[in-house]
Amino acid sequence: MQASPRFWDRIAKRYSRRPVADESAYQKKLEVTRDYLRPDMEVLEFGCGTGSTALVHAPCVKHIRAIDISSKMIEIAQGKADAERIDNVTFETLTMEELDVADETLDAVLGLSILHLLEDRDEAIAKVHRMLKPGGVFVSSTACLGDTMKWFRFIGPIGHFLGLIPMVRIFSVQELVDSLTAAGFEIDYQWQPGKGKAVFIVAKKAG
Repeated sequence: MQASPRFWDRIAKRYSRRPVADESAYQKKLEVTRDYLRPDMEVLEFGCGTGSTALVHAPCVKHIRAIDISSKMIEIAQGKADAERIDNVTFETLTMEELDVADETLDAVLGLSILHLLEDRDEAIAKVHRMLKPGGVFVSSTACLGDTMKWFRFIGPIGHFLGLIPMVRIFSVQELVDSLTAAGFEIDYQWQPGKGKAVFIVAKKAG
């Protein structure tokens, strides 16, 4: 489902120092997410990067399992957890294909800035749906370039070939919503801070 880790390993240190592009939007997404979290929850975050979001949410839940394909990103994430003495987040270098989680065992899954980077978003969404308990939530933030940058599908592969950018899949917000509902989710919350911005969605598995 996910691309090669080489690109992300190479930029990991630079990525960890980069400020959040839209701090106010990020804070709103954190606030909305926290409203869905409870102290007894088991949570998964896939595509966790350098772990910042997992660590922010750690005090709100029982445990977070956070995975990423980049071992360099995971090293940085674990270093942050150690420095902050947070012990209820488990960081692992793992792909979604390798991830083995029993059906209906998770309360929440986070997939932030990741669905557009996957080979097959529908496969990932279906897997998330299986892992969640009835009533569980899937929180995602996704760049839907099909609404504003359709031309990117032509130049994106060139940038990827040159190692300048990761491979990005092009689809619209409506196509993403359709993928979620087709998998059995109900859209509980949807927000986009502006045209061309990532769409933030909380999708709920029917209870």
